[in-house]
Amino acid sequence: MTVGQQRAWEEHWPRLGRTVSELPAGLLDFDAWFGRSAPVLIEIGSGMGETTSQLAAAAPELNYVAVEVYDPGLGQLMLRAEKLGVENLRLLHGDAVVLLTEHVEPGSLHGVRLFFPDPWPKKKHHKRRIVQPSFAALVASRLAPGGTFHMATDWENYAEQMMAVCSEEPLLRNRFADRPGGWAPRPEWRPVTKFEQRADVEGRVSHDLIFERV
Repeated sequence: MTVGQQRAWEEHWPRLGRTVSELPAGLLDFDAWFGRSAPVLIEIGSGMGETTSQLAAAAPELNYVAVEVYDPGLGQLMLRAEKLGVENLRLLHGDAVVLLTEHVEPGSLHGVRLFFPDPWPKKKHHKRRIVQPSFAALVASRLAPGGTFHMATDWENYAEQMMAVCSEEPLLRNRFADRPGGWAPRPEWRPVTKFEQRADVEGRVSHDLIFERV
């Protein structure tokens, strides 16, 4: 980690962050952690936080939770949040599947975001991709009715896999099923990530998918 990222860990982590593997058994009390009652949105894989900090800042009405396994990324996110004066952001270090399974109440989430997850492009590694039927079922079970599962990827066959998997999940409905291919229009509020910029340079098209809990 950089000196700045290390400082962020020392100064901000005790208040803003928790480690999934160290959470006490049972449900995580988000209201108590944030000090208020508000809709909870979980972003899985916040990376270096360049978009997450902006998204949290743009939605002060949400209790925004970023889940990430990369220590420097969490440190950088805390620095970015500090610079923007973000107050509605909390960070979790660890496995999002464990978090959702063991610590999130069914039917409670306003939304789940998964932007540009590791594509595992080689076919033999596709089984390592996070969006599988069991994961879609888990996310759907944690969403409140009308809550959204928003995904984005710049890998065509991963986008198709996401579409197929989520379309088969009975608790999810494609909000944009009437559009060509079922793809969602790219939201203007979602900042362009470095992955999206690179994909554009390399000639890959990014796709957004937005499913909602029925």
